[in-house]
Amino acid sequence: MTDIKPWPALWSLIIGFFMILIDTTIVSVANPAILEGLNTDINSVIWVTSAYLLAFAVPLLVTGRLGDRFGPKNIYLIGLVIFTLASAACGFSGTIGVLIAARAVQGLGGALMSPQTMAVITRIFPPERRGQALGLWGATAGVATLVGPILGGLLVDGFGWEWIFFVNLPIGVVAFVLAMRNVPALPTHPHRFDILGVLLSGAGLFLVVFGLQEGQTYDWGVITGPITVWGLIITGVVLLALFVVEQALTKREPLVPLHLFRDRNFSVANVVITTVGFTVTSLSLPLVFYFQVVRGMTPTQSALMLAPMAVINIGLAPVVGKLVDRVHPRLLAVPGLVLFSLALFLYSRMLTPDIPWGWLLLPAVVLGLANACTWSPVSSTATRGLPPREAGAGSGVYNTTRSIGGVIGSAAIAVLIEARLVANLPHRPGGSAASSDFSFNGSLPQFLHAGFTSAMAESLLLPAVVILVGAVAAAFFIKPKMAAWKQPGTQAAPEAQEAAAPRS
Repeated sequence: MTDIKPWPALWSLIIGFFMILIDTTIVSVANPAILEGLNTDINSVIWVTSAYLLAFAVPLLVTGRLGDRFGPKNIYLIGLVIFTLASAACGFSGTIGVLIAARAVQGLGGALMSPQTMAVITRIFPPERRGQALGLWGATAGVATLVGPILGGLLVDGFGWEWIFFVNLPIGVVAFVLAMRNVPALPTHPHRFDILGVLLSGAGLFLVVFGLQEGQTYDWGVITGPITVWGLIITGVVLLALFVVEQALTKREPLVPLHLFRDRNFSVANVVITTVGFTVTSLSLPLVFYFQVVRGMTPTQSALMLAPMAVINIGLAPVVGKLVDRVHPRLLAVPGLVLFSLALFLYSRMLTPDIPWGWLLLPAVVLGLANACTWSPVSSTATRGLPPREAGAGSGVYNTTRSIGGVIGSAAIAVLIEARLVANLPHRPGGSAASSDFSFNGSLPQFLHAGFTSAMAESLLLPAVVILVGAVAAAFFIKPKMAAWKQPGTQAAPEAQEAAAPRS
């Protein structure tokens, strides 16, 4: 505890954090190849992403506390091992069912890792440097969501879809060695775990997501016996409402300390990051299918159509990171979120079967600006008013809301794509859409290109509207004030005091 080196620890954690976030988006560009390679359907392929996001989101409320109880370094390393081994299982999957199951285990490993990264940053960096560190953490999240499809395209084209998972093996080993060496073992704090809260939140979220994603499959009617799609969704919502009530009334330590939401910026940031998670998860699926199915691009080519997002975001991230501690957060976040929506509206208006591909780089440039102005300000503002002893709980809640947004976004875009395909494509005599006649591997007949393109363009309007809700919420950010525990002469966390030494 006497020789904490915060920056090497941060960079060591970021390698693993970057890896788990890439796996939320890297699959999108490989969906057509997985669909063809495992001889399955579009809804099952989307479950490959949804299973990961669902298994990632549900445990986050308790995994942040596990880090507080048993040490964030220990829980991070356990999660890293689970994630890496599950990645190998994903690559060796021979059926879509095995792949979905392995992705769920992978998501569990990610859930153990993710809250520990934010918690360690909060505990080892002194207040005056914490904003810059959290800004880098937030920028990593933004870059990962953009790099994922590009890396996925290169791997699918060069080696096959399995390698989007095999690539995690060497990265996992490096991340493990660096974390063992550079991340300090921090003091633990006793916690009691709310098992009822875990069950209510997990069951509620699963029923809502399952109902949304499978609704089109069952024509929004009966699944089996008395069980209906709407019955599952309503039951899920009721369970989530009961979870909130249980958290307010529990005599034990709640999973979600509701008093955290008395911090206005924390509350606003959670709303904003939910819409961001929804949008970044859902926007790539319609675009990738359009690029590959209608325009006949390879996975790499389709991913490179989104490359301007990554390039601009990476270039601007250091600039924005320096600004987050100096300017009002809404001066960065609101324009960024509005630009997000503008880019998606541009895509929706510009997509046609024969538009010159160069024009479609323009919305990608706008998305790059949007990401650069969004991730760092929101993530750094979220926890700046929270004391270090609540770092695990705060980061767990923040990561949960981001992941829940992603889960719902994945399910919602799947439903909307299927619905718009049914509406825009001609029907066979039996009544089913012509979309069931092809395999999404580039073999879509020419006469279906216009209808398919319209379906993808219309689907993009959903994330465009959702992210505007985030922009409205971000307008309610207030300029962060130095909390009492941060004031000069008061006791900050011991880890932060020790980390105040010159940067290593």
